[in-house]
Amino acid sequence: MATKIKVQFLGAAGTVTGSKYYIETRDFRLLVDCGLFQGLKELRQANWEDLTIPVEKLDYVLLTHGHLDHTGYLPRLVQQGFKGDILGTSPSLAIARIILMDTAKIQEEEAEEANREHYSKHDPALPLYTEKDAQKAIELFKSVQEDEWIQLAENIRFRLKSAGHILGACFIELEINEKTLLFSGDLGRKDDLLLSPPQNPQWADYLFLESTYGNKLHPKEEVEEILVRNIKEIIDNRGILLMASFAVERLQLLSYILWKLFKKNRIPDIPVYIDSPMGIDVTRLFEKFPGSHMIPLTELKAIKNHFELVSSYRRTWEIIDEQRPRIVIAGSGMLTGGRILTYLKQFIDIPSTRIILTGFQAEGTRGRQLEEGAYEIKIRDKYYPVNAKIEKIESLSAHADQAELIEWCRNIKNIPEEVFLIHGERQVTDAFRVKLESEFNWNIKIPSLKDIVEL
Repeated sequence: MATKIKVQFLGAAGTVTGSKYYIETRDFRLLVDCGLFQGLKELRQANWEDLTIPVEKLDYVLLTHGHLDHTGYLPRLVQQGFKGDILGTSPSLAIARIILMDTAKIQEEEAEEANREHYSKHDPALPLYTEKDAQKAIELFKSVQEDEWIQLAENIRFRLKSAGHILGACFIELEINEKTLLFSGDLGRKDDLLLSPPQNPQWADYLFLESTYGNKLHPKEEVEEILVRNIKEIIDNRGILLMASFAVERLQLLSYILWKLFKKNRIPDIPVYIDSPMGIDVTRLFEKFPGSHMIPLTELKAIKNHFELVSSYRRTWEIIDEQRPRIVIAGSGMLTGGRILTYLKQFIDIPSTRIILTGFQAEGTRGRQLEEGAYEIKIRDKYYPVNAKIEKIESLSAHADQAELIEWCRNIKNIPEEVFLIHGERQVTDAFRVKLESEFNWNIKIPSLKDIVEL
C-alpha cells in the first residue's frame, strides 16, 4: 500500500505572499519555500506566530527562489528549532542571503525607532528577527545544481528546473513514491530582457501552480515612451522621478532600460541615482553569475560607471536637497519599507513629482493604495497627502500572465490528478480556475490558508 502524502498550505493560499508548503509522509517532512507574509495587517501578524507543524522534525526546506515572500520566514523557522538543510540554486541562496540580512537589519532599525519615537503599541517594540537570527538560517544553506536529481530519502528525490522569474529561480519536481509533485514557484516571462524563458514541465501527478496574474494579460506597453515622457515632465517642471523598484531583477532591468535610452540619446544626461543598498548587492550577483542572465558584463560595468550607486543614508538626504531634475530608483517595490519611503515623505505632496510603480502591488501595501488612487498614505504613524502624479508600468512584470501560464501548462504530457492554484488573490485564482477548466478540463482546487490535503 502506497504511503500517503500530506500537504498543508501554510502560505500563499488565497494570497500572493508567505509561500510555505508542508509535505509529510510517514517518516519524512519538508517545506517547499518559507516566505514572509506582506501586505494586509492580519497576514503580517501571522509572521509572529509559530508554525503548527513539527518544525524540529523537518528534514529539508527546498527553495524555488530568493524573494522575501519565499524565503523571509527562514530565521523564524530556525528560532522554532529547524536544523535541517536549506536547498536552492547558488544564485537563489546568494539572493536570499542578501534579503534576509537586509530584512533583519530593517526590522532592528524599525524597532529601535519605534521605541525612540514611542509610536508602537508594543513596549518595547521588538524585531521579528535579528541579523544574528538571519545568519543562523544562512549557515544551513546548501546549493544544488539545476537539472540534477537529488536523492533526499528512499523513494524521495527532487530536481530544480529554470523558471525564468529572477536570477536562479526554478520550479521544483518532487518525486515521492513515483508520484511527481510539481511546484511552479513563480514563473517568468517568455520574452524577458534579462532572463531566458522558463523551461518546460514534462509531468505532474499533482500540480501546485502560481496564479499571480491568472486573470490578466500583460499590456503591450511602450515602456521606453512612458519613461521618456515622465523624464521630460520632470525636466520641464524641475521635479523628481521616483521609481519604486524591487531590488532583485526589476532594479537591474530598469537600470538597463535607462542606460539604453541614454545610449540612444533619447533622454538627456540627467543624474540617475540607484538608492538601494540591497539592489546594489544584487547587481554584483549579476556579475558573479553571468551565465544566469542575458546582460553583457560590459553593459553592467557601463551602468555602474554612469549611474550613481547610493549606499549611505547621508547621501540620500543630499539627493533630496538637490534642486535639479533627477531620477531615483529605490526600494521597496511595493512601498512597504526601504529608502523609497524617505523620498515619499519629502516629495509625494508636490505636484511636480512623478512616481512610477514597476511591479505587482499586493493587497494592503502602500503601492496598492497609490495604484488605486489613494489621496493620502500613512508612513510611520503620519499621513501624507498625495499630489504627485502616479503611474504604473505593468509590462515589466517578472510574472507570467494568464496566457503564458496556460502555454507553460500545455507542455505537461499527462493529465494531473489534482491541480492546486496558489500564490494569487482569491478573485484571481477563481477566474483562473474557470479558464483552466475550459482549456484542459482538469480537476482544480483552490486551497485556503492552513488547509490540509492527502494525496
